[in-house]
Amino acid sequence: MKSILKKCIEGDTLSQLQAEEAMDAMMQGEATDSQIASLVSILRFRGETVDELIGFAKAMKKHMIQIDGMENVIDTCGTGGDGANTFNISTASAILTSSLGVKVAKHGNRSVSSKSGSADVLEYLNIPIQSSPEEARVAIEQSNMSFLYAPLYHSSMRYVAKTRKEIGFRTFFNLLGPLVNPAKAKKQVIGVYSLSYAQKLAHALQHSDSEHVLFVTGNDGLDEMTITGKTNVIEVRNGTIQSYEITPEQMGLSRGELKDIQVQNVQESAELIERIFRNEANEAARNIVLLNASAALYVAGAVRNLHQGVAMAKKALEDGVALRHLQALQVRKEEKYA
Repeated sequence: MKSILKKCIEGDTLSQLQAEEAMDAMMQGEATDSQIASLVSILRFRGETVDELIGFAKAMKKHMIQIDGMENVIDTCGTGGDGANTFNISTASAILTSSLGVKVAKHGNRSVSSKSGSADVLEYLNIPIQSSPEEARVAIEQSNMSFLYAPLYHSSMRYVAKTRKEIGFRTFFNLLGPLVNPAKAKKQVIGVYSLSYAQKLAHALQHSDSEHVLFVTGNDGLDEMTITGKTNVIEVRNGTIQSYEITPEQMGLSRGELKDIQVQNVQESAELIERIFRNEANEAARNIVLLNASAALYVAGAVRNLHQGVAMAKKALEDGVALRHLQALQVRKEEKYA
């Protein structure tokens, strides 16, 4: 770590192998808190390279618990860190998407910087969080959805948790979460709080085994497809990269205001999600879930384009398909896995 820190402080960048070695040291508890804080601070200041992100992700994958046999799932995990205090949009979108037969392995955690983490809101909604790979497989088979609670699969992250909490700013660890889904999902919708970082992550995945991934960044700073204006989309499909913008109007949806999708705590987030599924929510909240669910349906191959995805998701809400699915997921855990 000392030689790596020296290299970085002198302005040099790390090769993929050096980045992998640095992450190995951190994941094995061989790096001190001071060394970890120094590395993440230096790289945050100068900006991480694509090679560094690839190397870090390789090491994290080596140290995580992986689930085999679920490669056909999709994920809707974002980087977080947009600071907008919105409700759990990607989680609601995952539930809606899974109601349409798409298998979703939602990777997530409790709240770190937001008002409500994905694990927090699922717990409040009384939706079971699976505690093992075996339970995750059962959940996928029974209900098309499982929640992969990050600390269970990335236990080596405990060595960096204290430092991350103490420094309090976003680091490359925020960026890596969506790249290291334990089920090895090859189809993903990844929300990124920064377009420049979305571009780096797209190039990091370009030569991986990913099949179809959308990186989405709202012009308002959301790490989601936004309802307030334009969304920047970077599409990685079988090694090719395409960039474009979309607006709500292009998808047949009205624009909304940020205040209509913001919450103050996990209770407000959960209640808003339930209102969306009951067709009782404000238009902006409903529409942003439709927009993000359309992206999930698109990468899954359930629709040919985003416009079709919006129509399919909208019908699921209006017909009550999505609500019945949500209610089925809310069965008590001991009953669900008896």
